[in-house]
Amino acid sequence: MQDASSLGDPLPWQPRAIGTMRSPLRVHHDAPRQPREAGELQGEIHLLQGFQNCVHDLEGFSHLWVLWLCHHTRGWNSKVMPPRDQQKRGVFATRAPARPNPIGLSCVRLLRVAGRVLTIGDHDILDGSPILDLKPYLPYCDSVPDARIGYVAELAEDAGDHRAWWEEKGVAPPQIYREPSS
Repeated sequence: MQDASSLGDPLPWQPRAIGTMRSPLRVHHDAPRQPREAGELQGEIHLLQGFQNCVHDLEGFSHLWVLWLCHHTRGWNSKVMPPRDQQKRGVFATRAPARPNPIGLSCVRLLRVAGRVLTIGDHDILDGSPILDLKPYLPYCDSVPDARIGYVAELAEDAGDHRAWWEEKGVAPPQIYREPSS
């Protein structure tokens, strides 16, 4: 495991949360691997007081990019094993939440804007996650239909997800996947 304190100099600014996610997803064991796999799952982004004018004109967009802090992450590894894969890959070649800077990026459906509360669907964001930024999804510049997907193209779509080994064995998930104790 790498120690993030050994990374480069601190940034000249401190990122700050603009809001908090409210979701039925409590621990990352509950979260889908990708936002679009969440189906009809809904949640709410509660923006802080003072950000109400920032959502002006947002109602006309169907999707948003949400930047959020993976606040349950504890440390990171330079290589991880992605779902459906049998070998470790460099963390920057994966979407693992445990990264040098544990920042999540999700493309979600925007269902409703009511004051400072945004109702979203198709998300993978855990309850209590600090929201760092929101940006509208723009198909003309965000979609790349001919993008290459590296090693992922070689993985079987129906390959088992190694995360669920405990379910198959009927045991409790590892502590890292359990509900935090109060």
